[in-house]
Amino acid sequence: MKLRMLRCLRHSKTHTHDLESTAVAAAAAAATTTTNTTTTPPPHTTEQIKQQCNDMQKKFQEPIKILLLGTAESGKTTIIKQMRILHINGYTNDERRDQIPEIYQNIHESVYQLVQHMTILGLEYQSCASRNSAAYIISLGETAPESDKKHLPKYTLARQLKLKITPFTQIEYCDHVMTLWNDLGIRTCFGRSNEFPLLDSTKYFLDNFERISDYDYIPSTEDILHSRKVTTGIHKITFRVKIPKTLGGGEQEFRMYDVGGQRDQRNKWIQAFEGIQAVLFLISCADFDQSLREDPLQNRLQEALNLFRGVWQNRFLASAGIIVFLNKQDIMERKIRTGTHIVDYFPEFEEFCNSPQAENYFDECDWTKKFIKQKLIDITQEPVKRPSRNKMDYSKRECYYHFTVATDTSCIRKVFNDVHQMILHEHMASVALL
Repeated sequence: MKLRMLRCLRHSKTHTHDLESTAVAAAAAAATTTTNTTTTPPPHTTEQIKQQCNDMQKKFQEPIKILLLGTAESGKTTIIKQMRILHINGYTNDERRDQIPEIYQNIHESVYQLVQHMTILGLEYQSCASRNSAAYIISLGETAPESDKKHLPKYTLARQLKLKITPFTQIEYCDHVMTLWNDLGIRTCFGRSNEFPLLDSTKYFLDNFERISDYDYIPSTEDILHSRKVTTGIHKITFRVKIPKTLGGGEQEFRMYDVGGQRDQRNKWIQAFEGIQAVLFLISCADFDQSLREDPLQNRLQEALNLFRGVWQNRFLASAGIIVFLNKQDIMERKIRTGTHIVDYFPEFEEFCNSPQAENYFDECDWTKKFIKQKLIDITQEPVKRPSRNKMDYSKRECYYHFTVATDTSCIRKVFNDVHQMILHEHMASVALL
């Protein structure tokens, strides 16, 4: 009966009478099968089904509003980009070119931070050429400057294509960057990047620097996903997703909101809380060995856990579904495989691994994932002290967890499909169809 009703809901309004008739007939048949005493449905059944149909139609017509929350650099904006790639036909070549300055700035910031911290960490360059290159980068400052036109032989063509002239068109600049990235001292500094702020995309962009510095460079989808720009304020993306035929067919509109994750941006979050049906909370599992940019004494992962507690217990979000993306699994695994251990930052990890439920098989990456997830589960089970006006029973509230790599489109496609199914089932449950 439920499935038949859902299919009917996606038809035009001219089929409303057929929908009601089918539902009534199904209800009558169900009543006969169950009681074997009557073939007439109770008097109130028809009205109930009409109301359920109307409620379900309204549910499908209303946009689903999802709020992305999490600390800075957890991957929220990357999820927004993925939604554009998956559901809005991605980026045109002109839009890709618009991303070039952001990518160039990411690369320059990364090189600048590495050079700056060579001295702070007391590391030595491999060669005199590397030292000269370091001095050159420092002389430019933190912001990638625009290049001089005389260094660009094809400047006229660049102007015709409306390309931004940047230092990446300068052979001198490119040579200095390549020299530094090939220096063993810089690589050692990169290996200690948990001790200072450095973009997660540093290795990706510098490994691909020769391609990116090419005159005819147009960013790939992967380049765009790895680029980062600080989010301030509230940003919205709207897209439509097909509803499976098994759930009635048609399309559902989504509105996804991205807000800044830095501490000074969080006071703006409440502006986006109204009408939110689901919160997508992102945690970077790779942050267990790093500190905040704005507070060097605070562990990033601990900050994320504290923030999740505030979101979970926020009375303005009490009716919203909570979905957690335990993100950056690839970076977390790379850190662990190269000798960085979460137990050095969260000593309770050792006791967790020795717990009665511990298995004979032990893989540190798997157990680190379990440990972080359990931290979140523990938070959802904490007693909540709230004024009497808050009637929410948090013990019955659901929280859904997914391990993700936000830059992996196939991963996000699968996970978002699961999220969509969950939201659709929540919709059906809200009108007593499940």
